[in-house]
Amino acid sequence: MSIRQGMLALLAEQPMHVYQLRQQFEQRTGGTWPLNIGQAYTTVQRLVRDGLAEPLIDETDADVERFRLTEAGLAEITAWWASPVERGAPARDELVIKLALAVTAPGVDVRDVIQRQRRESMRALHDYTRLKATPAEQADELAWSLVLDHLIFAAEAEVRWLDHVEARASRAATERRSPARPAEGSESPRAARSDAESAR
Repeated sequence: MSIRQGMLALLAEQPMHVYQLRQQFEQRTGGTWPLNIGQAYTTVQRLVRDGLAEPLIDETDADVERFRLTEAGLAEITAWWASPVERGAPARDELVIKLALAVTAPGVDVRDVIQRQRRESMRALHDYTRLKATPAEQADELAWSLVLDHLIFAAEAEVRWLDHVEARASRAATERRSPARPAEGSESPRAARSDAESAR
């Protein structure tokens, strides 16, 4: 989730100060994507710079600066809700890069690399599954559950992919060890010699 769009979505509900925005962002996403206060401040400053949000001095406490959406900010978040998330070039995935290199790197035990990663992926899957049983605040239960479901499905898919990689790597290793078969219609050298001797 884009931090920028997340902040706009929260400000569309009501004016907030930066600490509230950070707290709500983490609470609504189940703490899956921790947001430090520096990131929150920087994002809000950019929203103000771009004319999407503006400061609003709190009437009860002039020391607390709240922010609200501008009309341009409301238009942008409305457009975001109405637009699908585009899947462009895939992000760099360290695991994919690691295994793609491991299957061709000399001296690397690919099976060991896969087994170690599978244990880590299964650990993450079990952790996410246990979290599903952890009660959340009623207001955030649905959002938290949806985030966890996504993480669980992603971990399950990663384990299946690792099984697939292991099978492909094992098959490739077997093919490399197998002697080359003679081309169809051609005789092996031994058979050719035998035929020649029989013809004498």
